Amino acid sequence: MLAALISILTTTGIVLSLVRETVLFFQEVPIGDYLFGTKWTPLFEPASFGVLPLISGTLLITGIGMLVAIPLGIAAAIYLAEYARPGVRKVIKPVLELLAGVPTIVFGYFALTFFTPQILQGLGLDVGVFNALSAGIIVGFLIVPTVASISEDAMSAVPASLREGAFGLGASKLQVTLRVVFPAALSGIVASIVLGISRAVGETMVVLVAAGLVPYLGLDPREPAETMTAFIGATAKGDISTGSIAYKTIFAVGTTLFVITLIMNLISIRFVRKYRQVYE
Repeated sequence: MLAALISILTTTGIVLSLVRETVLFFQEVPIGDYLFGTKWTPLFEPASFGVLPLISGTLLITGIGMLVAIPLGIAAAIYLAEYARPGVRKVIKPVLELLAGVPTIVFGYFALTFFTPQILQGLGLDVGVFNALSAGIIVGFLIVPTVASISEDAMSAVPASLREGAFGLGASKLQVTLRVVFPAALSGIVASIVLGISRAVGETMVVLVAAGLVPYLGLDPREPAETMTAFIGATAKGDISTGSIAYKTIFAVGTTLFVITLIMNLISIRFVRKYRQVYE
């Protein structure tokens, strides 16, 4: 009970600290201009507070990351849960999860100094030093362990009797995996994907280093982009006065990010509860 209460109090404190400054921000900036504006220059004159370029950059990099993480993560989970021998699983899974322990700043500089110049530009892609494509792909690699580990746990939890029944009906190993185990573990797999999306949306250092701090409203991944977390990280370390409109902007963007993540988590919880399989 004490541990649960500490979690509740911490969350409440975060919300209160965000809401207080956000309310003050919207007393100076119309909420319509903030939510539907297409120009983001809060630190320049004349200032403009349209958050759509930040949301666009966040969703673009998150989308690229998930295009990388979902197939790799689920394929790794299928192999570990259904095909790998116990000895191989004991080695591969900890090594895979080790990626989650690498500092994200390392991933950021890997994207900036190696992946973009050596891989993307080496393939002839027309990308600059800073671009959303490199940041998105590396964010995808960053969240592969999250998707793979949780999906593997969900698939391993499927009762062996379901597999044995399918094999008894003459199904092949691939048919059992895709038509029996995968649907039975679907709620856990979807939860891992949504958790991965939340992780990608909240990633800061990779996008701060590799994506470029240029607000971009568009879908071209070759362009530099700025995410909400990158703006918060870059602005919070700058010389801005407490109580200024620039200072309040950090909290407004943080509140927006918090609401987006909360909505995704609520959707995930609803989906998991609707499709959860319960076995005796």
